[in-house]
Amino acid sequence: MTFNEIIRQNKLVLVDFSAEWCGPCKMMKPILEDVKKRVGEDASIIKIDVDKNPQLASQLQIKGVPTLILYKEGEIAWRQSGVVQASDLATLINANK
Repeated sequence: MTFNEIIRQNKLVLVDFSAEWCGPCKMMKPILEDVKKRVGEDASIIKIDVDKNPQLASQLQIKGVPTLILYKEGEIAWRQSGVVQASDLATLINANK
């Protein structure tokens, strides 16, 4: 499944753009696991390594990591760089269902 196919699903897709060397990105892993427990099947959560996908990162103008983008049927519903708390992400996902 391509990136475009994934983000065009009928459910919300939260994409975590990150890199192996990024400290704050490592902080996002347990936060995103918590978010998945809170929202269940309401949203898919995927991780994209910007170093392994430079073309996609450039296309989406990812300037810093972590950058989180919430897609709703292929459109960007929300975007933010930096660490975001699980409660804020869960509230955001629930508000966009």
